[in-house]
Amino acid sequence: MLIPATRYRDCEAAPAFVTGVLGLVGHAVYRDDAGKIVHVQIRLGSGLMMFGPPNEGPFDGFMTDPVSAGGVTTSIYAVVDDVVARHAWAVAAGAEIVMPLEDQSYGGVSFSVRDPEGHIWTLGDYNPMAAP
Repeated sequence: MLIPATRYRDCEAAPAFVTGVLGLVGHAVYRDDAGKIVHVQIRLGSGLMMFGPPNEGPFDGFMTDPVSAGGVTTSIYAVVDDVVARHAWAVAAGAEIVMPLEDQSYGGVSFSVRDPEGHIWTLGDYNPMAAP
């Protein structure tokens, strides 16, 4: 199992975008004693993604956000059954669509969106784990 992890400067807004605009499911939110988010888990099917704020810990030396990097260094691909509906949902929510909804040469249909902090999310129905 692979579980990607990233950082968001605004960990209150990020889960709202990921669940409200992209339609993923909140799994867990952990807060410190002051109520500040320190760790978030987002789920899609059996997949999980984690993120938290920059916390100046030892691991943060390896991480940078898209704005600081001058662009993304990786992106997230989410396999979904209802790509067209999710695209319509994202457009209606005012999300920045960076790659339009279109058929892909390798199979399936997908679109890509930039979240408010610059991360690129692609939602598509091509599942590389499915039998050909």
